[in-house]
Amino acid sequence: MKTRLTCIFSVLLTLFLFAGSLRYVRDHWLFSFTYSFQLHIGIVGALAAIVLFVVLRSRYLLLLFVWAIAITAHAAVLRYEFVAPAGETVAGQPFKLISFNVLGENYRNGKSIAEFLSNSGADVIYVMEGRPLAPYLSRIAKTYPYRMGCRVDTETCDLLVFSKYPLEGAKFITLSDLRRDRMAVARVTVQDTTINLVALHVTKPYYDDYHEEELFAASRIIRALKGPLIVGGDFNSSSIAPDMRRFQQANNLRISNFEPATWPIEAGKFGIPIDHIYARAPATMTNLKRLPDAMGSNHFGLEAEFIIQKQ
Repeated sequence: MKTRLTCIFSVLLTLFLFAGSLRYVRDHWLFSFTYSFQLHIGIVGALAAIVLFVVLRSRYLLLLFVWAIAITAHAAVLRYEFVAPAGETVAGQPFKLISFNVLGENYRNGKSIAEFLSNSGADVIYVMEGRPLAPYLSRIAKTYPYRMGCRVDTETCDLLVFSKYPLEGAKFITLSDLRRDRMAVARVTVQDTTINLVALHVTKPYYDDYHEEELFAASRIIRALKGPLIVGGDFNSSSIAPDMRRFQQANNLRISNFEPATWPIEAGKFGIPIDHIYARAPATMTNLKRLPDAMGSNHFGLEAEFIIQKQ
């Protein structure tokens, strides 16, 4: 009986760890969901291997434990790869940005979210699935008189940008034929410092090749932008996924610290970061944190602070 149990659980754990190692076999959208969970799969696999070894005493389980530790360690290294030194001592213009997917069906909390955003103190706010805010746009406009989205530059209310400063060169871009106007590009000038802004709502990575294709299309536009750059939004994928890493590398995007988990909210800090805010020099991120309350959304929002160095 013990031999049979050892065989069964060893096979199951092998398949589980193989799922967490698929990036080393083939970078394909069919496996995309496992890429973001590599760290979690590695940790759970290591714990399972320890428990099974104590009970079943199989040497093969030790091999599986080493395998689990290896993919866990690599996932941790990948999560820190794009962390740049915080720039608290850098001289320049302070800037604060919030990015929040409020959930398109979250109408019951639309008013409280609008009030929170209006009192947030951010210079610019990116909102995804922003339909619940439509009845409160005039309230938000008292603090943020400049807007993209919801009948300004586009008829859609999915992606919105709120700003305290005029949005120069504002335009929406359709990244694929699946959904329109899910990339917003603009510039703001604060105290003679001009900052490029890019907000994105990227398709889920298991929708064929759309996720990778949309990131590639966004990169072509981002590379043409000169000067400090802040990119944020709902990417529906962790930064360690292969296409996300290529996106960050191609555009020299950095973060200031370990990215907080934003989804699913039930997992709290043990979830995965699928919402991101990135910076490109001479914009230096000094702090990145999760908003404390999801306010009825299925995502936590993010708040980032920057120093924009004068060129």
